Amino acid sequence: MAGSPSADEAPSSPLRNPGFRALMAYRICTILSYQVVAVTVGWHVYEITRSPFALGLIGLAEVLPYFCVAPFAGYLVDHLPRRKLGVAACCGLLLTAVALVAVTQDWLPTSHVWPIYAAIAFTGVARSFLGPVYNALFARVLPRQQFVKGASLGSVVFQSGMVIGPALGGVLVGWAGKSIAYGAAGCIVVVAAIAIGTLRVTEPPQLLQRAPVFSSIREGLQFVFGNQIMLGAMALDMFCVLLGGAVSMLPAFIKDILHYGPEGLGILRAAPALGSICVALWLARHPLQKHAGGVLMIAVACFGLCTIAFGLSRHFWLSAAILVAYGMCDGVSVVMRSTIMQLVTPDEMRGRVSSINGIFIGSSNELGAFYDGVMARLLGLVPAVVVGGCVTLGVVGITGWKAPKLRRLDLRELQ
Repeated sequence: MAGSPSADEAPSSPLRNPGFRALMAYRICTILSYQVVAVTVGWHVYEITRSPFALGLIGLAEVLPYFCVAPFAGYLVDHLPRRKLGVAACCGLLLTAVALVAVTQDWLPTSHVWPIYAAIAFTGVARSFLGPVYNALFARVLPRQQFVKGASLGSVVFQSGMVIGPALGGVLVGWAGKSIAYGAAGCIVVVAAIAIGTLRVTEPPQLLQRAPVFSSIREGLQFVFGNQIMLGAMALDMFCVLLGGAVSMLPAFIKDILHYGPEGLGILRAAPALGSICVALWLARHPLQKHAGGVLMIAVACFGLCTIAFGLSRHFWLSAAILVAYGMCDGVSVVMRSTIMQLVTPDEMRGRVSSINGIFIGSSNELGAFYDGVMARLLGLVPAVVVGGCVTLGVVGITGWKAPKLRRLDLRELQ
């Protein structure tokens, strides 16, 4: 692959590759910044409104601009310098943090929550570029033979950020206040911008003639929808996170069910990522190959069972333990989906395919937050989470029936 080290030149471990290390620094810093803001905003909004529905609106405020921008972000990543787009995305996250500091310091003449939602909209725009930039550069810094290990290590870094970020956000809110938490998020994303801006990697040659935007986006959609394995993995993850997620309702669970403060919120937000880290570390040393599709189906079914158990728990540390198991199940899906996408996607389409993956997966968290808020309002907090877990089990059964190639997947066939 042009621009990637050859198998003979590549170091034995992706971590010995300086380009890969720089890319991981960009990845973890953007995640840390995003997660600190997410925890702080959740606490901030619930503190003002005491409404689970208002928590759901945070997700909607982010996902609407994400949906609008993501297809065009993928096109731009395939046609413009990827590092510069990565720096621009970091600037978007920085703008969000600065705007939220202004809200907490009363620099804006309003006491309503709408400026918070408006600031979060910038996050949606920025996030539409983060994933495509990362995935496109991933294939430029690693040889194909290291994609499986690199994807597992990338998942470790991602989930480490998901552990440290919420915990850091909870501590900062509890001990230093919301303004300091938002300010810290802004400082962290500056480090991410420096890491991606100074990354040494060859960019693909710029095309003299570019395909029209909408036909190029359509080409990416046709590629994804024509591949049953990729489409099945994306759909399975999307619907299960959309319908069976519980993380967006954690501020309400902490205050009304488990009766803890913001530090407890940080612990529970970090617990799923801790489980995912354990799985990703194991898969980095023991890559999943044979019966990979069957293992994926079992893991997502267990994800649904953990969601039900969390909804029924009334003890803080039991809930935390359940969320660790929940994250372990989700971690299998994250590594599998990332590996499949890297193995089957041509380099010239990585931006568009990653954007489509982001619409399937990244947006499902925010849409899931809105769905959870609506269901909590209609059914009550606990019934909404339990019903979501039950629906997840049904989604697994339907996916196994409709996507037999995914169910029988052996990753060795893709390498």
